[in-house]
Amino acid sequence: MVNFQSMERYSFQDLNRIMALLRQPGGCPWDREQTHESIRRNMLEEAYEAVEAIDEKDPGHLKEELGDVLLQVVFHARMAEEEGLFTLDDVVDGICKKLVYRHPHVFGTVDARDSGQALNTWDAQKREEKGQRTAADTLDSVARSLPALMRAEKIQDKARKAGFDWAEMGPALDKAEEEMGELRQAVEQGANVEEELGDLLFAAVKVGRFAGLDSEQALHGTCEKFIRRFRRVEELAGGRPLDSLGLHRLEELWQQAKQDEA
Repeated sequence: MVNFQSMERYSFQDLNRIMALLRQPGGCPWDREQTHESIRRNMLEEAYEAVEAIDEKDPGHLKEELGDVLLQVVFHARMAEEEGLFTLDDVVDGICKKLVYRHPHVFGTVDARDSGQALNTWDAQKREEKGQRTAADTLDSVARSLPALMRAEKIQDKARKAGFDWAEMGPALDKAEEEMGELRQAVEQGANVEEELGDLLFAAVKVGRFAGLDSEQALHGTCEKFIRRFRRVEELAGGRPLDSLGLHRLEELWQQAKQDEA
């Protein structure tokens, strides 16, 4: 057992100390065994759960999930300090310096009259900071660990800022139709199907951008709609196994489920 006294209320410094105790000899065997790689997925999952709490507009849930995200930050910083790489204070120092550097319109002499100009200033400072000399460098900097639809949207947005985009939605819709035709051809020929599917999805994201929509959120909405209608189909089937009904009957039930939502 470690030397620790419970408190009525804890601070950020207490969280860092608790993590250090969990990782030290005599602490938690599981926590001591972890590496950056072993808990990599945890960071993603906790971030998504925090986003879900935001979508739910539930302050209590959001507070909890932000704590889980913060735990991941402290966990990784603790392991890095043990390896002699950097400390949690170094992490805080780094983000403070980044905020000051990327807001010269607040902490310097640059002028930004609205949020658009502020964002342009941020992007310009970021390009200089990262040594991004070309527009292609900015595209390549978009994290590959992002969900693909989100990454596609960010890449397209950076290309737009470089002047590489259509002026209206029409050509984007035409491109989506073209990619759909190429996907059909690829399926018929049994070649390059994955590539053509990717092209179609990329084109669909472009249409979403012109419509002012978040493609990731749009697909999440469709997933929820599918689950809701699928549940209704099961109800309409009256307990009979769906795989015993045949596709024609299932299509009838699906159309009924859609009508029930109207």
